[in-house]
Amino acid sequence: MSARYFEDHAPGHGRLVPRAALDSDAPRIDLSGDWAFRFSPTLRPEPDGFQSPEFDDSSWDLLPVPSHWQLHGYGRPIYVNIAYPIPVDPPFVPDENETGDYRRIFDLPPSWENGRAVLRFEGVDSCARIWLNGVELGITYGSRLPAEFDVTDALRPGRNVLAVRVHQFSAGSYLEDQDTWRLSGIFREVVLQARPAGGIRDVFLHADYDADTGTGLLRVETDADAPVRISIPQLGIHDQPAEGDLAFETVRPWSAEDPHLYEAHLATDSQRVRIRFGFRTIAVDAAGVLRVNGRRIVLRGVNRHEFDPDHGRAVSRETMRRDVELMKLHNINAVRTAHYPPHPAFLDLCDELGLWVTVETDLETHGFEYVDPERWQRNPSDEPRWHAAYLDRVERTVERDKNHPSVLLWSLGNEAGDGCNLRAMAQWVRRRDPSRPIHYEADRLCQYTDVHGQMYRPPAAVARIGRGQLLPGEIHYPARAGSGDPADDPRNRMPFLLTEFAHAMGNGPGGLAEYLQLCQEYPRVQGGWVWEWMDQGLRTRDAQGREFFAYGGDFGEDLHDGNFICDGLVFPDRAPSPGLLEYAKVIAPVRIGPGPEPGTLAVENHYDVLDLSHLAFVWSLAREGVEVARGTLPTPRLAPGERGLVPLPSLDLGGGDANGGEGELWLTVQAVLPKTTDWAPEGHVIAWGQLQLASAALPRTAGTPVPTRVAGEDILLGPGRFDRITGTLLGLGDLALHGPRLGLWRAPTDNDLGWSQRDAASWKARGLDRLRHRTVSVTVEADGLAVVVRSAAAASGCGYLTTYRWDSDGAGLRLRVHAEPVGHWPERGDDFADTMVDPELPPQEYQELVRRNLSRSLGRIGLDWELPADRSQVQWFGTGPGEAYPDSRHAVRIGRFQATVDEMQTPYVRPQENGNRADVRWATFTDKAGNGLRIASEDPFQLTARRWTDRQLDAARHHSELMPGPMLHLHTDHAIQGLGSAACGPGVLPQYRLELTSADFAFTLTPHTPRSST
Repeated sequence: MSARYFEDHAPGHGRLVPRAALDSDAPRIDLSGDWAFRFSPTLRPEPDGFQSPEFDDSSWDLLPVPSHWQLHGYGRPIYVNIAYPIPVDPPFVPDENETGDYRRIFDLPPSWENGRAVLRFEGVDSCARIWLNGVELGITYGSRLPAEFDVTDALRPGRNVLAVRVHQFSAGSYLEDQDTWRLSGIFREVVLQARPAGGIRDVFLHADYDADTGTGLLRVETDADAPVRISIPQLGIHDQPAEGDLAFETVRPWSAEDPHLYEAHLATDSQRVRIRFGFRTIAVDAAGVLRVNGRRIVLRGVNRHEFDPDHGRAVSRETMRRDVELMKLHNINAVRTAHYPPHPAFLDLCDELGLWVTVETDLETHGFEYVDPERWQRNPSDEPRWHAAYLDRVERTVERDKNHPSVLLWSLGNEAGDGCNLRAMAQWVRRRDPSRPIHYEADRLCQYTDVHGQMYRPPAAVARIGRGQLLPGEIHYPARAGSGDPADDPRNRMPFLLTEFAHAMGNGPGGLAEYLQLCQEYPRVQGGWVWEWMDQGLRTRDAQGREFFAYGGDFGEDLHDGNFICDGLVFPDRAPSPGLLEYAKVIAPVRIGPGPEPGTLAVENHYDVLDLSHLAFVWSLAREGVEVARGTLPTPRLAPGERGLVPLPSLDLGGGDANGGEGELWLTVQAVLPKTTDWAPEGHVIAWGQLQLASAALPRTAGTPVPTRVAGEDILLGPGRFDRITGTLLGLGDLALHGPRLGLWRAPTDNDLGWSQRDAASWKARGLDRLRHRTVSVTVEADGLAVVVRSAAAASGCGYLTTYRWDSDGAGLRLRVHAEPVGHWPERGDDFADTMVDPELPPQEYQELVRRNLSRSLGRIGLDWELPADRSQVQWFGTGPGEAYPDSRHAVRIGRFQATVDEMQTPYVRPQENGNRADVRWATFTDKAGNGLRIASEDPFQLTARRWTDRQLDAARHHSELMPGPMLHLHTDHAIQGLGSAACGPGVLPQYRLELTSADFAFTLTPHTPRSST
């Protein structure tokens, strides 16, 4: 054998034919645990005899299996997205190819002697050569796919020695260019399984459901060495031959909302296999709608990499269950297993708890897209020499997971271009399992797939697709397509799924609700999968011992893609991000809002299958954020897709003014689980809505204005003390306070930095992050103070002129602000990516929209203040409890909330703008004794507070680098820009952008004491 056997187009040799993952009563030996391990940073020569049972490995280290060696001190993790971490020279790899040699000694029980057995590897990255007792079993590629070897002739009574050589890179690496960490080793279980004589090798259960009649039809395929009997006690089947079709007059179908499983036992005289299955039928109807059991479904999904911050892709079953439970708790109903088959136990959990799953083949060749002068020039997808490797990967995927009712679609892979090998994969899947549609996003014209998938399309593009307006040959934009009739394009008659959308990197994504609305408007638009489920940050410590989550570049890689690996809805420790809370609210299966008639509540059932009988409806009434009453409502009897009205509870709004008392009155209605389920506790909130029943009472007339006084270098106005030269507020009563300064910039989010928006670059070019302020005038008036300030950056001709007008009634200060742009604000030119706004518009209208709406934007417009760091106890009346932005605010409600400044921070893996509270009416900042500042406005404002400046926040790569200072930095903003998804998707939609504009707003500032009334 060649010393470079790992550079072969073929998919290895020696493996058995793939089969389903089966729960068998046949004996098995779990070989997990500590293995002897030897590491080499470069390619080792031909084996030095380590595969021999007599080899002395006493000097070797120990490495746990499953695990990745890079997470145990050998080599280093590498993160790249598209680019290959090796020279692109297929099928060859460099000599700098980390190699791990493994040895495991185990004893074979006497009962196993003279019987057949197989050795099963669930996952080895990226290529493994295997010996048992010195006998070579074979070579396997396909890192996330199972590999089985017949070891009958190599097994010995008593002591046995398993030896494995694993290479970091191989020919298979060219087919595994997924956007994730490059980590090596035996990272899933290794098991020795007995194969009893006369046993069962494979089973394929076909369980169809007829939605019209409620009947079920079960067809059983078996590969066995003896007649097979089947038992399904729930259906009255007891030990009868597993032959022909089994028809059932009434069955309960499986769905993600009602994951009802039946348990089948298939047996021969020597072996028994248990399979949990569900009846369901998947079809695309004549109108191009994807249906399961006759019902249209909408996928409210996520893309999921397998990841753990401490163990990489070696994920425990407890962690897998936590993922599924978190998804269910946040109304997610679908998973795309990006970009490879998951551990088989994950699919067991999806069957049990209920998720629609798109299982993706372990295939991606994205690095070939741009590496040559011609895109995809050497792509293996269209190279016949890779044909067998492509088919091998999809066969192993489908065969392993074919019995799972949760599997809705087969996906051929991800971002692997186009070509003959992909077409061959689709043909094989159709022959083997015609019951499930085929997905592959890069089949742009849908020539061999059954559903139309696209990535990161803006809502306008999705609407065109929903209307069936794609032109023949059109890939993305109609202006670039040829002429033709949309009726001739098959994609206009196919289900449309957003393969990836709403890139959840850092603070975001924004604009989720617009996508879900399209699913309601257009039947063929059926949801999709947010990118992605989890930030893939590796838990690490810096030189000072401070913990942080590492991303690309933190391990000294030559080539990396930074924090693009951290783009999930949950943080690396699986704490939900604000993005997940927003998604959960937007996709909630129940909508609750004001009815069209006074005294009514509108309720909509957006479940695909369930009515609302499994929910309870509770309400709470709060005045100025303080609860004054609560109760229950009758559960509306609504079938899926129905809308109805519920009478509001009879409420005593109390006496007082015309609004029924002082303060805003809000009714919150929640749909909750009345009892514990397999994935949620009793009382878990599925959906909620709020109705404002009364606005705040009209503000009382301000007291008599007090006069302004000059005292040395200070100007005194009520409780306020101002600098006589600059007009800056220096104190409020006994509280030291500094400000305000106009703020136009925020520490850029990953989306602000994104390739399709580039707002952060525009803000930096205009110096919005480094404004200098010049006091134009300070005018002392009889009962007030007027301060005019010009704010601009060095070398910039554009800026803002702001007028601050102060007055006081003696108890507090009132500030009125007028800010307007001055000087020349240059437009950004024509350097806009198509996804920034609405590329589906005719070119002339699109360019006009760019010119008018997108030429100049601001991060924020508001005021910056500083106050002592001990005033860190915050209470506010506005939205909460978490952060909110103009295009990401569905998850928050109006109420009264309290938190410390530290608790108001959102720990995005790369520090950036975070923690904004929206629609704030008033807020207090106090010490622990309750003394401090109250700030309020008649017009709701945006509020953020932190212990560091925005520039310090922007400069930090990790949170461990942020050091609290002696002051709190407070922003009270009139307006802020939305978030969008531009890190890898559409920018901020026009309605959520903050364009260059004048602004008028006002605040009142009063000292706060424990006796102050809010």
